[in-house]
Amino acid sequence: MIDQLKTDFDKTITNLKLSNKGIEIRRKSLNQFSENGFPNKRIEDWKFSDLNQIISSNIKGLNFYSNLTSDKVDESIFINKFKHNKIVFINGVISSIDLSHEDETKVSLSKNLDLDEDRKEVNPLISLNNAFTSSYIRVIVHENYSFNNPLIIYNISNNNLKSTALNLRTDIVLEKNTNLKLITLFDDNSENNFINIIQNFDIAQDAILKSYKIDHKKNSNIKYFYNNINLGKNSISENFIFSTGSKFIKNEVNCNLNDQFSSAFINGIINLTDTQHHEIKTNINHLAENTKSYQLIKSVLNDNSKGIYQGKIFVDAKAQKTNGYQLSKALLLNENTEFNGKPELEIYADDVKCSHGSTSGNLDEDSVFYLMSRGLSRQQSKELLINGFLMDAVEKITDFEIKDLIKDLMGIAE
Repeated sequence: MIDQLKTDFDKTITNLKLSNKGIEIRRKSLNQFSENGFPNKRIEDWKFSDLNQIISSNIKGLNFYSNLTSDKVDESIFINKFKHNKIVFINGVISSIDLSHEDETKVSLSKNLDLDEDRKEVNPLISLNNAFTSSYIRVIVHENYSFNNPLIIYNISNNNLKSTALNLRTDIVLEKNTNLKLITLFDDNSENNFINIIQNFDIAQDAILKSYKIDHKKNSNIKYFYNNINLGKNSISENFIFSTGSKFIKNEVNCNLNDQFSSAFINGIINLTDTQHHEIKTNINHLAENTKSYQLIKSVLNDNSKGIYQGKIFVDAKAQKTNGYQLSKALLLNENTEFNGKPELEIYADDVKCSHGSTSGNLDEDSVFYLMSRGLSRQQSKELLINGFLMDAVEKITDFEIKDLIKDLMGIAE
């Protein structure tokens, strides 16, 4: 793999217009990834998801360079339930950008940026992304501006993409007293690729981010999705993860509550069949007084699928009056499924209110019997109970349009 990495790296930097500093940063990142390779189960954070083994078993001859150009987008895939702004990636290439619903003087967008950070990453997949990222966008929402309509980032792949690693990066900066609703949506028609996406969020004082990740279309791709969120004073980050499409996906969220009265909310659904393997991992770091976090993850596993939730709440010694809550619940529909939960609390302050929990179990047969006695079939009864179980997380979505979109994708009628 090392020879392939070096060859594909040379192709990447030749194809991109990079400064000497940018090339050096990428080369350091390449060396960091080369030293570690893809994570395996010897790494504590990957003990339930051996990515090295998953990739080697599912993708033969993985390429780290793609010379595909942007195809014309099929507009029928766009969400038509509400007006929205768009950033469209096709096979990892920026296809189109449309911010026509916004005041162009209040939003700045830069694309195909050069890397300007030179730091050692402890996460090899971030190092891989830094080395090979081909599409790097930064969006800045300027002070005292609220987006009129949501921004949807469409990540589209088609059957021209084969056995390829895509690395994309998006930075979102919300200045003071701003508001953004962001949907990151995957629409996969490709198979057996590795898609590695990094999103960084800097949320200033009194700003609000509502971010929704949607992976809903069945495919055999392997994905890693890393979000790093920094919260300022009195800011809010609301996150929802809908994880049901890919063969494998790990959604990782690192959230730093850096100043007083900042709040972070993470809710999510893992809904799997066949041999799918999905994981959500969260690190919520309370680093200042009077901060709040809430997490609720619901998993439904069928056939031979595997679901994982690793969640950690860290409370710094100076983060007095922290309020942190974390709960994971899994529903196992047959004996071949596997769920692994790892809730953690690490607390160094004494005036806090923190709790965590993780449960797993089967459908309540008494409830199934009750619904059947009211005229439903067994399958209808199970579907009703499963939807009711998942809706607890969906109802935490505070935007009604996006809540309805998630219900539609789940096949839940009003």
